[in-house]
Amino acid sequence: MESNHKSGDGLSGTQKEAALRALVQRTGYSLVQENGQRKYGGPPPGWDAAPPERGCEIFIGKLPRDLFEDELIPLCEKIGKIYEMRMMMDFNGNNRGYAFVTFSNKVEAKNAIKQLNNYEIRNGRLLGVCASVDNCRLFVGGIPKTKKREEILSEMKKVTEGVVDVIVYPSAADKTKNRGFAFVEYESHRAAAMARRKLLPGRIQLWGHGIAVDWAEPEVEVDEDTMSSVKILYVRNLMLSTSEEMIEKEFNNIKPGAVERVKKIRDYAFVHFSNREDAVEAMKALNGKILEEICQKNNWGQPVYQLHSAIGQDQRQLFLYKITIPALASQNPAIHPFTPPKLSAFVDEAKTYAAEYTLQTLGIPTDGGDGTMATAAAAATAFPGYAVPNATAPVSAAQLKQAVTLGQDLAAYTTYEVYPTFAVTARGDGYGTF
Repeated sequence: MESNHKSGDGLSGTQKEAALRALVQRTGYSLVQENGQRKYGGPPPGWDAAPPERGCEIFIGKLPRDLFEDELIPLCEKIGKIYEMRMMMDFNGNNRGYAFVTFSNKVEAKNAIKQLNNYEIRNGRLLGVCASVDNCRLFVGGIPKTKKREEILSEMKKVTEGVVDVIVYPSAADKTKNRGFAFVEYESHRAAAMARRKLLPGRIQLWGHGIAVDWAEPEVEVDEDTMSSVKILYVRNLMLSTSEEMIEKEFNNIKPGAVERVKKIRDYAFVHFSNREDAVEAMKALNGKILEEICQKNNWGQPVYQLHSAIGQDQRQLFLYKITIPALASQNPAIHPFTPPKLSAFVDEAKTYAAEYTLQTLGIPTDGGDGTMATAAAAATAFPGYAVPNATAPVSAAQLKQAVTLGQDLAAYTTYEVYPTFAVTARGDGYGTF
């Protein structure tokens, strides 16, 4: 406590200083004010594990402006172990009406939402509590359509820190080009927030072009009860010439009569099944198909999948597949096996992600059809000096690509070409004004 005070914890002269010092004395947590927020813990005393996974943070709003950690911490402690609390502060020393609390696991976070939402913290003052959007993804528009994923990833790593992935969608009309935008994934919300500041319009250009930057619409986390009733597959990366009849026929080849209807929009489609079991079986049958066919056509050998697992912070088992392509392993030992950067909650999801990651690393487009020479050239570029065997052989994966995922029935089938309407959302980053 004494050392914390001497290091400039920012509590001197604050409202309820004595109560706040008593709190940190009791718990042993640090309490430091920086960048327009006051942070309690993060990590807590004695914490030697990785930070809690995404989904463990909650948002607490409608706070009385003169309420501080000495009142809010004891309330949250009753529900679970607090990893960190961030209370947003104004220049007058009052809170800004909201705070973020990170618990040690998702179960505690969900319980906190149930117990604290509409909780009467003071007479007539009800809290508003919901899951926090721990957004680590930025939308970047204005990217030249000729740029490949690897070029965009390299450029983003040069101008910002903490980049872990870049998501690029091919144009529906020309699969060799992107749609003029990308989603950039960062290692943390803070890294994404700092990158957003740096990339604000007018500050930085990419390849001589001005860019548009904002928060990407966060992925909605669907609960297990909802997912258990989903019986619709989302299929992407289709050719424009692929018809709904062709899609239905391909899926019915797996189990005749299983498909109820198909709705296709440009280069993606929704396939409705009569029951969930048939949808799951179809997803398993088609996922990864393009990788296997490309390896077969180029005499690379059958890709070998190795399943690994780990236990997450909430004690759930997580999965990861590593992929080895026999003919390429000896040529490029540094990148074998192909190891995705993320764990998945489900085995099938992990296999799909591993296949996608491997194709992206190889630089091979997943557009199928008449992209034979482009595929061969991409593979040769990814592996300099390696002559692709049988390069003139067609490299196709039927019209349905390997990116088949189980998804929710979207109420409106909306399409986008350049700047998707759902891609950006207005949200403060919580790191002060700029």
